[in-house]
Amino acid sequence: MAKTAKKKKLPLAYKPVGFALGWLGGTLAGMTFQKTWKVIRHEDDAPDALDPDRGWGEILLAAAIQGAIFAAVRSAVDRTGAKAIERSTGSWPVPAKGRD
Repeated sequence: MAKTAKKKKLPLAYKPVGFALGWLGGTLAGMTFQKTWKVIRHEDDAPDALDPDRGWGEILLAAAIQGAIFAAVRSAVDRTGAKAIERSTGSWPVPAKGRD
């Protein structure tokens, strides 16, 4: 009985950890994108969608690269955090989809 209650509380306890990991992932993704853009275009700043001096192709390329990097870094950070919680508590930090 106590084990079931502990499992139900774990997702709630994981929320602050998940928030911190999300913030860390976003920061890492932003830094990674800036370095990647500098390698690709040899520019310090990526184009902004409202920059009148940049073309559609350059803006969309930057957005696609940024989105891919963000998704990959965020997934890696989230997965690493969840695995660490599972190793330390014996339970996955969020309920499986379709199960309560």
